[in-house]
Amino acid sequence: MQKKLTELLAAFPYCEKNGSGDPVIERIAFDSRDVSPGTLFFALPGTHTTGNVFIADAVAAGAAAVIYEGNLPAEAAAALEAAKTVSVRVESARVCMSPAACAFYDNPSSRLCVIGVTGTEGKSSTVSFIWQLLRLCGKKAGFISTVQYSLGGDAVDNSEHQTTPEAPIVQRRLYEMAENGCEYAVIEASSHGLSRRLNRLGDVCFDVGVMMNVTHEHMEFHGTHEQYCSDKANLFRALDAASHIKAGRTVPVFGVVNIDDNAAVYFRDAANAPVFGFTVRTPEDIKLPAEPDGMPLLHAVGIASDSRGIMFGVRGEKGFDCDCQVQAPLPGAFNAFNILAALIVVSNLTGVSVETVAEYCVQMIPVRGRMTSIDCGQPYEVIIDYAHTPSSFERIFPPLRNRIKGKIISVFGSGGERDVQKRPIQGHIAATYSDIVLLCDEDPRGEKPAELLGMIADGCREVGMTPGKEYFIVPPRQDAIRFAFGLAEPGDAVLLLGKAHENSIIYKDYVMPYDEIREAVKALGDRGYRK
Repeated sequence: MQKKLTELLAAFPYCEKNGSGDPVIERIAFDSRDVSPGTLFFALPGTHTTGNVFIADAVAAGAAAVIYEGNLPAEAAAALEAAKTVSVRVESARVCMSPAACAFYDNPSSRLCVIGVTGTEGKSSTVSFIWQLLRLCGKKAGFISTVQYSLGGDAVDNSEHQTTPEAPIVQRRLYEMAENGCEYAVIEASSHGLSRRLNRLGDVCFDVGVMMNVTHEHMEFHGTHEQYCSDKANLFRALDAASHIKAGRTVPVFGVVNIDDNAAVYFRDAANAPVFGFTVRTPEDIKLPAEPDGMPLLHAVGIASDSRGIMFGVRGEKGFDCDCQVQAPLPGAFNAFNILAALIVVSNLTGVSVETVAEYCVQMIPVRGRMTSIDCGQPYEVIIDYAHTPSSFERIFPPLRNRIKGKIISVFGSGGERDVQKRPIQGHIAATYSDIVLLCDEDPRGEKPAELLGMIADGCREVGMTPGKEYFIVPPRQDAIRFAFGLAEPGDAVLLLGKAHENSIIYKDYVMPYDEIREAVKALGDRGYRK
């Protein structure tokens, strides 16, 4: 790809250009270590520093131009002057990076039917299920999620910690999907990605928006629950027509909401497009938070789940004429929500009946690190899941407590420099359903691990757990896992929560490579158990 700088600047709401010339841009970078000749470097503000201090490094690496905000450090100004590198001051480098990337990659979402999935929980699984079902229906599709991504071929692991990548990565992957012949792209749309402040998805033309749920998370960024909800609803505000014309074909535009969630009405009303609903409740149950008001609905009935998978009936109402059965090798009753959303999306987009799409569910593959069972022949269960919020704890613990006859031993922590309000709530919920809780490092970042874990322990004590007897603080995660396996007896279950698919643990001064599944298998091997 090549674009003149002026072509990209035309997309900015405001800019102040310094230096002459109109350099050719061959790539976009927001990390000075990724800069090479021909790069447009965006100096982004950060939590602990600012990209402006790395401008001199970017110039030395051959940056063709630099976008920045605020004031230039003397070293950066001198480097720009000496190299005669064009610089552009903008009000917000992050906000401008999205339209620049969109222009650089020729607006790739205009060539794809784009499905966005948002929610506190269930995003990665729902994205994967939509992608899998589209492919099983014979459609070529790509996706971007926390766990993996696909550019049209098989899924590959996502090495980043970000749920929604920065705009240049999103736009590049969409471009590659389109070039690879994809018709569809499914994007995990986080609240950060949808926030106008970060603008990672601001220039993606969405055709379908899916809302799974909205609970307590990321207060350190959004400030209030209302702002968190509003930022997520930007996905539905983007649904502004009944259909779009993309690559010469008509694409339906619609929203899908979980009407069991209290935010469903808010999201439904944010969309200027048709909205469909799904529920695991029946009309005879307590009043639904979202009044259907003629909204076409899918109900899941008779949900049965065990460690091997899930089975339930699907009933249509108010426009959905279907009555069928779903069987899928996806453990966890909560997957009924994710499957229902995927059925609505895929059926509406492809024209394939819900009954036919439902038949493909038996072929679906679970998402790595989502209720993943580790079996090395040990006489107790080991389950790995990404659950790291109070609401996700509320989803996974009760069914397990009903099923597990022995002890439940929980191993988890909480992210440093993130929402502190949720920590004692996590401890409270885990202690309510667990017999033993082991608190360990998740991503402490710049916080002191013992202090961070102590905040979770406050919630354990609220339930009456005794330190050193029913809950333990063991910061090194590998040690906590081995401790848990040493306590486990036949019939017990050990839950390893919060890391799942991630490939590192972030500390203040370093990042430690880490793989939860591999670590669990290794620890079991040390105890004499082998696959």
